[in-house]
Amino acid sequence: MASLPVLKEQIIAPPAVLPEWRGLLNALRLIALECRVAAQTDLFMACALLSNKQDTARDAFARALLKCLRQAIHQNPVFFRPGTEEVSFDEAWLMRALIAAMDDDSDSFAFLIRSRVPKIHQRHIAFLVKGISEQFSHV
Repeated sequence: MASLPVLKEQIIAPPAVLPEWRGLLNALRLIALECRVAAQTDLFMACALLSNKQDTARDAFARALLKCLRQAIHQNPVFFRPGTEEVSFDEAWLMRALIAAMDDDSDSFAFLIRSRVPKIHQRHIAFLVKGISEQFSHV
């Protein structure tokens, strides 16, 4: 009897997002909407262009990541409209990585980055995710 292929979404069901994380998820979803129509950015260039000014950098890290994520994971990431109760696999992965970064859980953070991102892009994606966690923790 042949078995059916297992999809990523079947292995790890996206968790319900706690209310205190909904604001961050919705902010990322809004930026993802803007980035859908924007030109894609090279991952290396995005990391090099980020500002250290808090008011400028707050959304810059999220924009840079969301414009480059497709390049890093080799597929279009799925982000739902703000306010949607359902959470996509990509949103769940990013939220888990952000929470691990905010909690200084380096083992979980490293695992999450390595689980989806090829080695060549891991350092850049980790930099951007940590930048988002630092900037959004100041909000």
